[in-house]
This record gives sequence, C-alpha cells and structure tokens, in this order.
Amino acid sequence: MPEPVSLERTITHRLHTLSKLTDRATQAVYLLDAGIPFSEGRCLAAIGAFRPLSVKDLAYRANLNKGQASRAAQSLVDLGLVHKEASTTDGRGVVLTLAAEGEPVWQRLMAVIERRNDEIVSCLNPAERRQLDHLLDRLVAQAREGADIAGSLEE
Repeated sequence: MPEPVSLERTITHRLHTLSKLTDRATQAVYLLDAGIPFSEGRCLAAIGAFRPLSVKDLAYRANLNKGQASRAAQSLVDLGLVHKEASTTDGRGVVLTLAAEGEPVWQRLMAVIERRNDEIVSCLNPAERRQLDHLLDRLVAQAREGADIAGSLEE
C-alpha cells in the first residue's frame, strides 16, 4: 500500500497557506496605502471592477458569504464610498455602485492589488507567471464546475 501524501504537500493545504500568508500582508497594506480595512477593500475592489452588483453577486465576486458581503457593503455605504439603491428587477434586492467618493479609493486599492500581485509572483520568471496564470484559470474553472454540480445536487 502506498504511503499517504503528507498534508503539507497537498494542493489544498498549500493554496490555503499561500492565501493566508498573502492575506495577512495584504491586510496591513490595504489600511496603510488605501485607508480601508481588508474585507471592505475586497468588496470595494469587486464593486468597482464588476459594477453594478447585487449583494449576492458581490459575495460571489469577492469570495465571501452573503452575510460578510452584506456587512462589508453596508460599511462601504456608511463610509460614503458606495451607493446602495433598490433593484428595479428584484423587489427585495439592492444594487451596489461606486459613489464619486469611492472612485479614487478604488483606484488606489487597484494599484495596491496590482503591486501585491507583482510582489507575490516576483520569484517567478515571465514564462512561469504565464504558466501559473493559465494553470490557475484551469483549476478555478474546474472547482467552479464542481461547485455548480454540488449546488445542483443540494437543490
């Protein structure tokens, strides 16, 4: 019988470790360079990039659960960075868009995100970066497909 793989060599463990390590460093940078907490920053980045968004779409785009996305969105509304309006298509839903005051914060935040991404992959050469980008796209697509299948089984 083959030896079991050690936990620290599994892809899930290494991806989670990478995520946690990069999140910790990014939290401080978001506050220092963009003046916004990490969760709110993730949501502001998604709202600016994919505007307009419902809270459900925000949760999906920012990789948060709906409750986290709703709280972060409300915080951004309270800060005057995001507008929240009633949805014209969903009587109970809302639509989130950047406020004029949110645009420069979003632009600073996107510069931080670009810089952080460059720092994270700085140990890779250009060909490795392209390969990693391609491989991550494939892994995310496969994971989404698996999540879609699991979600349809729960219904």
